[in-house]
Amino acid sequence: MTFTRRRMLVLAAGAAAIPILPLAPIPAFASAEEAAKLMADFAAGKEAVAGKLKLTAPEIAENGNTVPITVDVDSKMEGDDLVQSIVIFADGNPRPEVATFHFTALSGTAAATTRMRLAKTQNVIAMAKMSDGTVYMDKKEVKVTIGGCGG
Repeated sequence: MTFTRRRMLVLAAGAAAIPILPLAPIPAFASAEEAAKLMADFAAGKEAVAGKLKLTAPEIAENGNTVPITVDVDSKMEGDDLVQSIVIFADGNPRPEVATFHFTALSGTAAATTRMRLAKTQNVIAMAKMSDGTVYMDKKEVKVTIGGCGG
């Protein structure tokens, strides 16, 4: 058998691809139970209550690749009324914990805007942890017409 330059390039490309195969992404979706566990971990045993936190998300997302999300907490940002962090969860995404925002008294307000990918129609949940340990939550269902993460 003679080795041509083309055959050597094919063999080299095949040999280079072998170590990469185990690293190939495998599509997977998190279960609602996984998202619930992450939310319970964030709440650290506290009961999440509705109230000061407002989550703004579209009811229908035309494209799951870029869904605008805004979170805002009605807070004085001082003393026990200081927002420490806000986490956004999507209970049907491969990774339910989408974004985390941290705040200090110097932040002035506890508000953030971002865009996120949603794989399918699902609940988007925002949770805010206050300096006194109180946890607030708001939840919206977003209907996705064209998938962002999973097609």
